[in-house]
Amino acid sequence: MKTVTLNNGVVMPLLGFGVYQIPAEDTERTVSDALAAGYRLLDTAAAYGNEEAVGRAIASSGIPREDLFVPTKLWVQDAPAQDNTRRAFETSLTKLGLDHLDLYLMHQPFGDVYGQWRAMEALNREGLTRAIGVANFYPDRLIDLIVNNDITPQVNQIETHPFFQRADFHTLMREHGVQHQSWGGFAEGKNDLFTNPLLAGIGKEHGKSVAQVVLRWLTQRDVITIPKSVRAERMAENFDVFDFNLTDEQMAEIATLDTGNSLFFDHHDPEIVTWLAKRRLDA
Repeated sequence: MKTVTLNNGVVMPLLGFGVYQIPAEDTERTVSDALAAGYRLLDTAAAYGNEEAVGRAIASSGIPREDLFVPTKLWVQDAPAQDNTRRAFETSLTKLGLDHLDLYLMHQPFGDVYGQWRAMEALNREGLTRAIGVANFYPDRLIDLIVNNDITPQVNQIETHPFFQRADFHTLMREHGVQHQSWGGFAEGKNDLFTNPLLAGIGKEHGKSVAQVVLRWLTQRDVITIPKSVRAERMAENFDVFDFNLTDEQMAEIATLDTGNSLFFDHHDPEIVTWLAKRRLDA
């Protein structure tokens, strides 16, 4: 597995397995299959409602803890945010059955972001999470967080796929030492991604599927990616993407697919902000 080194020296796999939208009752089996296929980065979140199932799969795998990279995510917390962030972290850690995390991400850039971040900095200093980062932060919010706090986020997990490539933001994050991680790498099949003629043609040249081309395009840009599948054969296919390289010409061709817009939701839309900022998890 290829890896990247985060700005605090922690080494993170470049390719992992995501469990977003996998029902809790199916997650343990699915994660067990992913671990059997070779995945060692397992991405989950409190908001996904399946941390306990991920924990059971880890416990039954027999894989040494030091060989796994396990992140989860903090949802928006009520005041006092610093106290509630620590409680939320402890709840996630208990559900996962672990004594530490490898990465803890702030899931949304809303609520008392600074109170939440200060609590996350403390958890990092105490060794309870090896790295901390954010998700869904746009450039203005990310730079503001960096400027006004002690620890620069190690990771920013954002929507990134061939139709929303985030090229300028990718460069900005690299300049500030923040690792780019993709969610929605396959755009959930929107815009007919899996039958896109350009991607299919590139795949044919390498004897690879469209999905493999997309994953190689992401990893070749040093973007961490976490594809999801509930089928063992597709997990194996998605894992098999490091035996070929896209040419500069092919990378340039894929760049022409960028629309510059989200295919899901805009974190600057007042209605979206209101819904996300007010949502609270049951528990």
